[in-house]
Amino acid sequence: MRKVDVVVCGGGLTGVAAAVQARRSGAQYVTLIEKNGYLGGMATAGLVMPFMPYCRQGVSREAGGQLIFGIFEEILNRLDEMGGLGPDRATFDDECMKLVLQRMCAEAGVQLLLHAEVEQVHVKGERLSAVRVSSVSGIEFLAAECFVDATGDADVAHLCGVPWEKGREKDGRCQPMTLCFRMAGVDKARVPNRDAINALYDEAKAEGLVHNPREDVLFFDTLHEDVLHFNTTRVLNVDPVNVDDVTRAEQEAREQVFEMARFLKERVPGFANAYLQRTAALTGARDSRRIEGQYKLTWMEVLAQARYPDAICRFAYMIDVHSPDGAGTERRYLPEGGYYEIPFRCLVPKRIENLLVAGRTISADHKAQSSLRVMPACTAMGQAAGLACARFLRTRTPFAKMNGEKLHRLLVEAGAMPERAED
Repeated sequence: MRKVDVVVCGGGLTGVAAAVQARRSGAQYVTLIEKNGYLGGMATAGLVMPFMPYCRQGVSREAGGQLIFGIFEEILNRLDEMGGLGPDRATFDDECMKLVLQRMCAEAGVQLLLHAEVEQVHVKGERLSAVRVSSVSGIEFLAAECFVDATGDADVAHLCGVPWEKGREKDGRCQPMTLCFRMAGVDKARVPNRDAINALYDEAKAEGLVHNPREDVLFFDTLHEDVLHFNTTRVLNVDPVNVDDVTRAEQEAREQVFEMARFLKERVPGFANAYLQRTAALTGARDSRRIEGQYKLTWMEVLAQARYPDAICRFAYMIDVHSPDGAGTERRYLPEGGYYEIPFRCLVPKRIENLLVAGRTISADHKAQSSLRVMPACTAMGQAAGLACARFLRTRTPFAKMNGEKLHRLLVEAGAMPERAED
């Protein structure tokens, strides 16, 4: 049995931000558990890139539109110092990301447990007392005063018996899963525009060369002169928290990758000498479990630019629902210059008083989640969770009774989020 102050489960950007902030805010012993051999989650293992917009709707960073600062901004700056960030401050190198996050944890004094995964929990009344961890060392118990679930699937909350929902409200179906991949050896100067590529893609689908149900080819530039990044596979009818479904998704997605690579080489100018450089370590899920929390954010509040006294993050990414039924993506934008806020109460689950859930699994409806699920917002939520854990240790106040307005002020004072423009 190890005894620490804070345990953070999941070493993606959300979990790293939580662990680092908890240490910086005074928690003496913080342990971060990560199943991979490196940090970063979907930014590294999932090859998700670039960062989606983190500014007010339609307002650039240069024009003062940036909404998320704090640890997220620090990650950007450190990537930039390593040559791992593009001039758009959205495109990044995943290998640099691994080292940036590792160094941040080391400098903060966060204890890492890599190649380790929570397999069970111990709950006494309304408190989570310990998690049981499986690793190459075997089984051990990790006890703490408070915990952060940053697993991306609310695994710890689920094991604790926290109620949750999944997928869209009418039938529980989740957005499709995607395996990202990269093509190298690309002659970028000869690659046609997106409309031309999509026309060739439609022809290939009509001929039966491609069976990908996605409606278009989604790709992004990288920091490397001959490499393009593709986020364009689409696996339908998958329950992301069912092991049989996820196994099928991995297999189907890999078939789609090789099919898409063949299409690019055979049909698209600039790819004649290209090759499949790499695929992500896992097929990514856009949504899975969403906890029932002290407050549930709705998509109508997102579009209405809701404000909350206990706001811990400001964001403006669009409603972005990839159809669970096949082709098509529902996109709804906030008004020009707009943003919405995420209240701390969305991170506080029902039933367990010393657990926070941060990232894409917070308490929100299906469409609201499609906006807040991306990495900049998740990093901000992680930082807020880490600060709240440090306050928990000082005040011993259950998260459901914690002063969210005070937490909001502390985040503003720490530079994690600016004052409201209307203030």
